[in-house]
Amino acid sequence: MTAPTSERPALTIHLCAPRGFCAGVDRAIQIVELALEKYGRPVYVRHEIVHNKFVVDGLKTKGAIFVEELEEIPAADRERPVIFSAHGVPKAVPEDARSRNMFFLDATCPLVSKVHKEAEIHHRREREILLIGHAGHPEVIGTMGQLPSGTVTLIETEADALGFQPKTDRQLAFITQTTLSVDDTAGIVDVLRQRFPDIVAPHKEDICYATTNRQEAVKAVAPEVDAMIVVGAPNSSNSQRLREVAERAGCTTSHLIQRASDIDWNEFSGISSLGLTAGASAPETLVEEIIAAFADRYSVSVETVRTAEETIAFNLPRELREAPTQAPTAAE
Repeated sequence: MTAPTSERPALTIHLCAPRGFCAGVDRAIQIVELALEKYGRPVYVRHEIVHNKFVVDGLKTKGAIFVEELEEIPAADRERPVIFSAHGVPKAVPEDARSRNMFFLDATCPLVSKVHKEAEIHHRREREILLIGHAGHPEVIGTMGQLPSGTVTLIETEADALGFQPKTDRQLAFITQTTLSVDDTAGIVDVLRQRFPDIVAPHKEDICYATTNRQEAVKAVAPEVDAMIVVGAPNSSNSQRLREVAERAGCTTSHLIQRASDIDWNEFSGISSLGLTAGASAPETLVEEIIAAFADRYSVSVETVRTAEETIAFNLPRELREAPTQAPTAAE
């Protein structure tokens, strides 16, 4: 039962900005929605289009079917469009789709595709490649899968960087996952540069603008609040990093929460200030849901703390900018 306003304790919510959807996530979701609009249902999506259950469930209701591998798509539906997730896929996946005569759309974030191209350039120039990232993450699997097996060495920690021994006498180069902790990655890079002064770095930072901006906003808010909530999924790398950044910035009560229904209110008893942000794959409606849940228990005021402006947008695939038509029956 909601307490009368006069009986509720005061709570200031410091709302981080930027937060939530980045341009790559927005583009990926648009690709699924426009494919459904253009080609009808079902449209298949390999892996979660972005790491957020609310988003995925919403697309399911519109007619998207999610699979982990192409072989899961029934033979009767092999002519239906299939979409690759924003995280990117190994080269073997589109090759497999072509061999099955499938029509596919690639929703890989352009900033992830940039890392793929960097890896290919280093390989062509016969450099030994290190990838800073987290084992098992779809983006890492996709990036390592751009090149022959064994070509790329994964570095997850500073300890990995200290223990790494080159396999060849070729020049070293490093690339990174786009959703890492900026500070953690800087530490790993420092170790690599100290050990290998000639190592080739990306021409432009691989960690994406959205990851960096959201972490900077959290750093500005976390030291000023009693508790911090990051809205996001547990399998979302950028959301997990935001929670870690908040803790390191001084807010020890920092939680990753998917929905308002997941809030453990015992964790937030006695607070007078709350930091609130959202990972790059979490929609704003979930942030509003969290604010509403606190407003049922507190007399809430909301202050926005903005540390950057974002105006980036990415083009949609050519197929979705053309006039509506029936789904092609073969890969193009």
